[in-house]
Amino acid sequence: MHYIAALDYQHLDNGIFLTSLARSLSQQQENKEVRPIIIHTDSKYTERIMQTGVMRDEATVRSVKDLNKRLVALFADQGVSTIGINPYQRNFITLKDNKLHLDHSFLDTLPSKSVLLLSTLVQDLDNNQTIVIDLSRLFRFLHEELSTDQLFIFSKSDESEVFTNAVESGTYRWDTLDDEFRKKQIPEDFTDLNYTVHLTSARDFNQLPNLDHSILIESPA
Repeated sequence: MHYIAALDYQHLDNGIFLTSLARSLSQQQENKEVRPIIIHTDSKYTERIMQTGVMRDEATVRSVKDLNKRLVALFADQGVSTIGINPYQRNFITLKDNKLHLDHSFLDTLPSKSVLLLSTLVQDLDNNQTIVIDLSRLFRFLHEELSTDQLFIFSKSDESEVFTNAVESGTYRWDTLDDEFRKKQIPEDFTDLNYTVHLTSARDFNQLPNLDHSILIESPA
């Protein structure tokens, strides 16, 4: 299974969640069928940088870069082999004429057995600057560009490290999700995703490639 999992703003400031995720990734690496790509945005760390007098745009870039390094170190503590990349580097992912482009030749040089950890920092060629793009946009782009098997997001609710029996194997659709489910389960970064994904918890993430402990949310027909 070649998959992409997205770490949203709220989860990136949750140490318990991140440690649990790292442990699940460590267990996944025992299975040669699983090939992970993890993508991430910034976190509340951006606000803490801004409190030192740094403007938001610069603070966001600094926050994302630092988070990439921190996640690599956290995963390494759990024995997870990880390659952390901010995609603006080497023009791995670029934006031109408002379209994203990926350098497949660079991707092919990376070890396939390691977790690939990508941030939302890409190179804007039109303005010759590094920018942060929307997490859900990168999510969709990479899935279409790489034809990955599955997409994963994580439950917004801290209580949902264990799903109840009523929902742990359910199938839903974005256009029919009730407001209460959205409020409790869907992170703000993905409220308008409308893309087929699996919703899971960091703890149950170790079950892959078994999908029994995840909720499938399908795109509208």
